[in-house]
Amino acid sequence: MIVFAVIGAKALYLLFVWLLSAAIASWVSDRKGYGERVGLAFGLILSAIGLVIVLLLPGRPGSKWKSQGWLPRRRSRGA
Repeated sequence: MIVFAVIGAKALYLLFVWLLSAAIASWVSDRKGYGERVGLAFGLILSAIGLVIVLLLPGRPGSKWKSQGWLPRRRSRGA
């Protein structure tokens, strides 16, 4: 009898890391001016290493990364 539940939790955690790294890499690459597809490809193919690669890419001139910084500002509720 083979027990598959032993690897179930580890596989679920690795799946979460894979999906989160793809989503974050997509968001970062869009802010850096490369488009979402570049980050999504790096994140899906290379997982967490792809996220590091996208973080090391330089921001393009005129991108949100260069003009607003790495984290966008929150809007005030009054405006």
